[in-house]
Amino acid sequence: MDHQTVSEVLAKQAIGSTVLLKGWVRTFRSNRFIALNDGSTLKTLQVVVDFENTEKETLDKINTGACLAIKGDLVKSQGQGQDVEVHATDIRVLGECDPNVYPLQPKKHSMEFLREIAHLRPRTNTFGAILRIRHALAFAIHQYFNERGFFWMHTPIITGSDAEGAGEMFNVSILDKKNIPLNEDGEVDYKQDFFGKEANLTVSGQLEAELGATALGKVYTFGPTFRAENSNTTRHLAEFWMIEPEVAFADLDDNMDLAEDFLKKVIQYVLQACPDDLQFLADRLANEEKSKPQNERSEMGLIEKLQFVADNNFRRVSYTEAIDILRNSKPNKKKKFQYLIEEWGADLQSEHEKFLVKHFGAPVILFDYPAKIKAFYMRLNEDQKTVRAMDILFPGIGEIVGGSQREERYDILKQKIAEFGIEEESLWWYLETRKFGTCVHSGFGLGFERLVLFVTGMTNIRDVIPFPRTPGSAEF
Repeated sequence: MDHQTVSEVLAKQAIGSTVLLKGWVRTFRSNRFIALNDGSTLKTLQVVVDFENTEKETLDKINTGACLAIKGDLVKSQGQGQDVEVHATDIRVLGECDPNVYPLQPKKHSMEFLREIAHLRPRTNTFGAILRIRHALAFAIHQYFNERGFFWMHTPIITGSDAEGAGEMFNVSILDKKNIPLNEDGEVDYKQDFFGKEANLTVSGQLEAELGATALGKVYTFGPTFRAENSNTTRHLAEFWMIEPEVAFADLDDNMDLAEDFLKKVIQYVLQACPDDLQFLADRLANEEKSKPQNERSEMGLIEKLQFVADNNFRRVSYTEAIDILRNSKPNKKKKFQYLIEEWGADLQSEHEKFLVKHFGAPVILFDYPAKIKAFYMRLNEDQKTVRAMDILFPGIGEIVGGSQREERYDILKQKIAEFGIEEESLWWYLETRKFGTCVHSGFGLGFERLVLFVTGMTNIRDVIPFPRTPGSAEF
């Protein structure tokens, strides 16, 4: 017979039926009760062992972490903590686990320790919940765009251009590191490399997605991106996933409408699809909050925070208005901000973004930023000093989305590329789209791990991706 998942058995609760389960032992107590989990749900299913009719050799192999196949009858449980249980009639050990060396024991482990054993941490309740929620979010994202006529576009992972102009990129090369060829100027001769030019891992698929939007109307990317930023903060990864929709004939207002609706819908989906996992993480977060000083505790629980975003209209505020609010705020006047706001043009930090969300009592969309602190591709406003950019700010995390109306005018885009010190030759194809049937278009970028971080309530971005890539760490 085909085996059933724990989630299927618990959902159907077909008492009196014979079931076949396959999973891993969480605990085995009194040589009689197995807590079996197979990853399909946070919950375990209790299996009652008939130890008198089970070989001692098999009993000795039933340890925490062991993989079992169990056939038995589903009955109403006589004990507390579960509605049903399985009375085993046959137990096979599929994979043994030595309890003396298995690092995951039925006790609390620190996040730091679990990062060292990332190959095993998905077996814990915390990471099982995170990975199921991560899947649900990814599914909701694809479903959202598909239902609205967007096309998923696969943009290059290897690129010859820097979309952000930041220069923090991983180089891709097959040149002999022990004998790197140089040109007449003493620089690396990339003409001898695989692509005949310098190539890097992409930091964004946006520029290519713009090309798709001007052909298909509405597209989105959902793929891996890379940034060689030597940062060890709780908010940075060297390898992460990005969602980047691009829409033709859409201005900044349309872009803000799309981003707000998108975020609300995917969060609503997870609230409905993952109640057990969210409640587990909410309880975990609440316990952590108890150990913090009163003034450092979050004002909202995890599920309350998600409902806050899903239920409230986002407040739209210009950058100029936000600067005035921050400059006159108590934290700024009393010098409580780490980065004081003194003049228009300041680049906002996370502390400022969090303050604004609290000030307005709703998620905030800031728009019309100073051109000098934003990317070259953002449309210049008539005042010649601001661009049609927008950032979405969430409670507790600050910026979660960044986007803009794109600069569709050839002459102005060409001028901005020069001002940012970017080689025009590397973006010749991007510029050409502004000569061949250009149109108003807009888009935004959402760091997927940043969204998972917000939805799960975790505090370190390394704990919301299966195998984090950070400076000095490419393990697993």
